[in-house]
Amino acid sequence: MSTLPPCPQCASTYTYEDGANLVCPECGHEWSAQAAAAEGAEEARVIKDAVGNVLQDGDTVTVIKDLKIKGSSLVVKVGTKVKNIRLTEGDHDIDCKIDGIGAMGLKSEFVKKV
Repeated sequence: MSTLPPCPQCASTYTYEDGANLVCPECGHEWSAQAAAAEGAEEARVIKDAVGNVLQDGDTVTVIKDLKIKGSSLVVKVGTKVKNIRLTEGDHDIDCKIDGIGAMGLKSEFVKKV
């Protein structure tokens, strides 16, 4: 199955390639495949911490709220430093390893960049 973008005019998902162009069979709209790829690259997701700083892979952050860990009696305390974070897609957008607890996912709204 191909992952061609939908038509920018009618949002049809039945687009197909015709040489270097993409074509919509429903409305007849044609557009460049390179332009569609460039638009996808520009829509890169920006993840920000609780105060609005942009986060990147490898940053060090501090937890700003006590966080209970589901299925455990452990708690990540306020002020805990988390080094070398990895940004991911999904609800919990930070993957990290916390000393004494292990690997886990955090939400960016509960951390502050150091």
